[in-house]
Amino acid sequence: MRNLRNIGHSVFRAPSSASAITASCWDAAKDEVLVAYGPTTDDVRIELVRLSADPYAPSSLQPRTIATWDAPSPNQDGSLDAIRSLHHSSDSLTTCVIMASGDIVTVAEDDGAAVEGEAHVEIVGTLEPSIVAACWSPDEELLVIVTGDGKAVFISRSFDVIVETVFSVDDLKSSKHVSVGWGKKETQFHGRGAKAKALRDPTIPEKVDEGSLSSNDNGSCTISWRGDGAYVAINFFQKGVRRVIRVFNRDGELDSVSEPVDGLEGSLSWRPEGNLMAGIQRFADRVDVVFFERNGLRHGQFTLRTPSDAPDVIGDVALEWNSDSSVLAVILKDRVQLWTTGNYHWYLKQEILCKSLDSRAPKLTWHGEKPLLFAAAAADKVLLGEYSFVVAKGPTTPPHDHGAVAVIDGRTIKFIPLRTANVPPPMALFELEVESPAIDVAFSDDATAMAVLHKVGVSFYAFETNGPRLARPKLLNSAVLETGSLGFEVSSLQVAFAGQREVQVLQEAGEEVSLVSYEFGAAGQESKALEKVEAGLVTSIFSSGLDNFPSSIVAEDYTGSLSRVSSREFTVLPVKFSSFMPWASFTTHNDQFLAFGMSRNGHLYVNSRQLAKNCTSFVITPSHLIFTTSNHLVKFVHIVSTEEEFDVPLDDPEIDERCRSIERGAKLVTAMPTKMSIVLQMPRGNLETIFPRAMVLSGIRQLVGQKEYGAAFTTCRAQRVDMNILYDHQPAQFIENVGLFLDQVKDAANIDLFLSTLKEEDVAQTMYKDTKSTTVQPEIDSKVSQLSKINIICDAVLQILRTKKNANLQNIITANVCKSPPALNDGLRVVSELMEEDETLAERAVEHICFLVDVNRLFDHALGLYNLDLTLLVAQQSQRDPREYLPFIQELHRMPVLKRQFTIDDKLGRKEKALDHLKATNDFGDVQSYVVKHNLYQYALSLYRHDEQRHRALTNVYAAHLRATSRFREAGLAYESLGNFQEATDCYLKSGATCWRECLFVAQQQEPPMSTDKFQEMAGTLADALREAKDYASAATIHTEYLGAIETAIQCFCKGYLFADALRLVALRKRPDLLESAVDAGLVEAFSSSTEFLADCKAQLKAQVPRIAELRKKAREDPLAFYEGEYGHGGMDIPDDVSVAASSRLSTSASLFTRYTGKGGSVGTVGSNVSRATSKNRKREEKKRARGRKGTVYEEEYLVNSVRRLVERVESTEGEVERLVFGLARRGMAERARTIEELMDVVVEGCRVAVKEVWGEQASEQGNTADSGAADGEMPADAEGYRAVGGEGVFQESLEAMRAKQVAPVVKAFARLELLGGKGR
Repeated sequence: MRNLRNIGHSVFRAPSSASAITASCWDAAKDEVLVAYGPTTDDVRIELVRLSADPYAPSSLQPRTIATWDAPSPNQDGSLDAIRSLHHSSDSLTTCVIMASGDIVTVAEDDGAAVEGEAHVEIVGTLEPSIVAACWSPDEELLVIVTGDGKAVFISRSFDVIVETVFSVDDLKSSKHVSVGWGKKETQFHGRGAKAKALRDPTIPEKVDEGSLSSNDNGSCTISWRGDGAYVAINFFQKGVRRVIRVFNRDGELDSVSEPVDGLEGSLSWRPEGNLMAGIQRFADRVDVVFFERNGLRHGQFTLRTPSDAPDVIGDVALEWNSDSSVLAVILKDRVQLWTTGNYHWYLKQEILCKSLDSRAPKLTWHGEKPLLFAAAAADKVLLGEYSFVVAKGPTTPPHDHGAVAVIDGRTIKFIPLRTANVPPPMALFELEVESPAIDVAFSDDATAMAVLHKVGVSFYAFETNGPRLARPKLLNSAVLETGSLGFEVSSLQVAFAGQREVQVLQEAGEEVSLVSYEFGAAGQESKALEKVEAGLVTSIFSSGLDNFPSSIVAEDYTGSLSRVSSREFTVLPVKFSSFMPWASFTTHNDQFLAFGMSRNGHLYVNSRQLAKNCTSFVITPSHLIFTTSNHLVKFVHIVSTEEEFDVPLDDPEIDERCRSIERGAKLVTAMPTKMSIVLQMPRGNLETIFPRAMVLSGIRQLVGQKEYGAAFTTCRAQRVDMNILYDHQPAQFIENVGLFLDQVKDAANIDLFLSTLKEEDVAQTMYKDTKSTTVQPEIDSKVSQLSKINIICDAVLQILRTKKNANLQNIITANVCKSPPALNDGLRVVSELMEEDETLAERAVEHICFLVDVNRLFDHALGLYNLDLTLLVAQQSQRDPREYLPFIQELHRMPVLKRQFTIDDKLGRKEKALDHLKATNDFGDVQSYVVKHNLYQYALSLYRHDEQRHRALTNVYAAHLRATSRFREAGLAYESLGNFQEATDCYLKSGATCWRECLFVAQQQEPPMSTDKFQEMAGTLADALREAKDYASAATIHTEYLGAIETAIQCFCKGYLFADALRLVALRKRPDLLESAVDAGLVEAFSSSTEFLADCKAQLKAQVPRIAELRKKAREDPLAFYEGEYGHGGMDIPDDVSVAASSRLSTSASLFTRYTGKGGSVGTVGSNVSRATSKNRKREEKKRARGRKGTVYEEEYLVNSVRRLVERVESTEGEVERLVFGLARRGMAERARTIEELMDVVVEGCRVAVKEVWGEQASEQGNTADSGAADGEMPADAEGYRAVGGEGVFQESLEAMRAKQVAPVVKAFARLELLGGKGR
């Protein structure tokens, strides 16, 4: 689908006094051409000249002589010598000239030489008797020369002979060719009806070639290397036998020979990719280019087209492949044809005239690094041409985006409107013939015309549309181009539209570049040339396609500058490319001009900003810049006003809708926004139309914005896009236009499809988030937005459909069923209403609702409506056995209304509603039994809250239920509210010590009163329970107020460190004798226990805090030794590739999780790791972690938790110690008070130091966890979220717990009593 478009044209004409040009080659490093003049009959000298482009006039070439030397005739008859090979090595600045006489001449240049033509010329060797062909290898390390006596000589770069091989007849026996008929008719499938007699053995050819000589064979020899330099092919005429192609390896060993081919000539060119060798086969009526494989077998062919203006030019034909194997140059007598292939068809893309004064065929050489740059040297001139592969496509702006593409194939234009018919190449929907081989094709901006530039002139075609389709183009008129001026040939290079009827042609004559305008009228009217404008440095022209630039084109010069050409004026545009862009396109956005270009190396630019470095093709639409990359992705970039705002998506096709994977090597042909598709061409030539998500969503959003809901719905359905976008893109607009949506969609099935796909997710913000929009969509209403989206849409649809109930019955039912939760009752009510109006319609409605919802669920809902006829109708649509549901429905018919409703609700599990119906029957006994059976106490109590008698009865039943379920506190409250104090006392007593006040109260309210002994016993029981619960104050209150045990009460106060209350009670009850016996004894006991506790804490801190520091130091210094132990793995060596952080489940090396256990054995497979991760291992490991035994990996975690608990316990006892110190001071025990105070102060300070060392150090380490997690033993989960299981999982959890951010416990200062000489701190 790509044509060759000229992007560079230069001509050098030799001076009239110079000899004929006989050879040429490239200096790839400098992009310069070296040509050789002579020898001729008039001058036997050879002059080597370098041609370089003029920086101020790139269309002209400036010559510079390198060297001149004599080449006298070596033959006795005086015949001239000839150049067989001219090759330049850029790295050594040496040119090698190989003469037919056998001389090998080197010309060494000096870059700094000031004198022109003074290069060093040296004959490095001579081969006898003569040289018929020579060729250097692609790496310039080997030179192969074929001598006149039939020898192939392999010579090194230092011109040392490596090997000589003699061509013999025996070589032809080295290959035994067997063809299996690939590509032949007999090997193709012809269907089951093909008759066997019509087929033959494909391995037996119809005609066996003997290798007969062509009548045009001149006995020449050709050498051609494969692109990688591993093999070389030599086309040599074996005298007396046939012409044969021999293939040698680099060591000069014969690899294969070609099969016999009649009429094979001396041309040969090996495709650099290496799969084919091209040669020429001449028949009586045609000339074919034939292809050979490396093994010598034939592999296809195509026929050359004889130029209509010069049928005799197909004489000696030469072939040359370009460096990337994309173009085959066929060199004829006065012209060069450029052929490309696709889908096994060969296209003639360009035919370049290169006539010579002496009628000799030009010599063509391709540039080694720029694949489409060549030099064609005739006797009197050198033509430099550069081309690029360009798709001649129509506009991509709706509604003109017909996908029009024109493919050049010689005189044939293959025209394909891809929106009308996606015809696979090489076929085409329409084939148009022009007068001469086509050069370029252009389309008008409104897709109404096409201009074809060919050798003779310009053909103007008009398009006619048949609805959305394009009809066959009609030729309206033609214009004849100027053939020559001032003795120079005119080369037409490019064509572009400047208006609907005006085209401009870029021409080159001599060194002048000009633009010629042609205007085409209606059919039958003569075209006329409007004007000719000097184009200066212009290299390419493009149709502008800009609304604000009518009747103009955009021109690009070789520096990348852009100009608008209109009415003989060049207006420089405000943007410029950084360099010349062979591929360019232009558009405007918000009146801002944007230029897009791609360089030869795949750099994509917008204006001067580079967007990508790996672009392979691009297309511009009004909304997107679409381009493919060498990573096999197609990307979409939103068109914005300024180049800085362009946002190129990352290579993430799974997340970003603007990026999509494509087939390897696929390139863009065109884009059709109206169809929301792009067309790609694969490397083999076939086409593929895809609908990228970015274009589809952009089109859907545009349709929704235009309120074209019908088209948007159809697109969503065809492209499998979630239909929620129809609402989520513009919710307020959708709700306002629900009626329009229903009218456009029309089909009830499609409306049902839309309703059934609704979901609460806002797809416009999740899966289909607009990557361009930055504005927040307006919300419907703050109140409405809190409602269910599904219900909002369904209610809006129902509101419209209620006016057309019969016509949209199906949609009404669907809208009810699709609500969240489904409004099944509403849907069934619609059916119930229809049953009264039209039974047939009701049956249809039931069938539809049963299709949408589980029929068993519908049966229950229909039954819940108490409509037995509807229930029966639904049941008939189910798979239920009539023997099951008919008796049940008949029994319900016979019941009273309330009884029926109660039975239905009870069956459906609606117990509270059933209780309502049961209450209406005024049978309280049944109510009470039903409440007890189904545990409906709370609902029943609220139901009878105004009926005191029945409410008390239900409360009594409820209290018994609470008591039976061991909810004694609530049961006691229920009995107390009923005045049943005896049961209340029993329940409060059983509820525990927390209800001692309530228990003692209701016990004293009993009638008759409780006996004193029993009351005392109950009070003592409560006091003992409170003492066990360490509620010493409450226990002391009971002993004081209810039991009269003052001494026991004082003991309880002292046990709870409530010494002030104990002293107050002694004074209150006037029992000074208890001061020494009870209070002092309690103080001494508290002093002893506190001293012992604080001493234990002090010792624990001294033991554990240094141990924690020691463990952390070991972990930092040597994590492997820390986690493995001194003799990990039973003494096995630790492998070098062990990673401390086991971040992959598929790791085959020992991980940290397995190494620390010290277990040997295989750790190689995923299956074995998983099999060992059992729950048994996990439980065992959890026990190890809980114990935190010294020397294990869990010791640090255990010690840290232990210190935390100690600090928290010391903090909680600080108040008790303060009360103890105060009490000791009050009783004159100052020394003991100072002792306990000093000890407490020491412990608190120790806790403060411990917190700083344990948690302060960890806090500083947490900042470095990300960088040194592996060294610290941290085991982060890998990218897939893998977590270890079993025993390894316990260890991972332990490490994560240690590395997680922990809040250090707070240690408050202990305030010492100043009266004792202390100092508050």
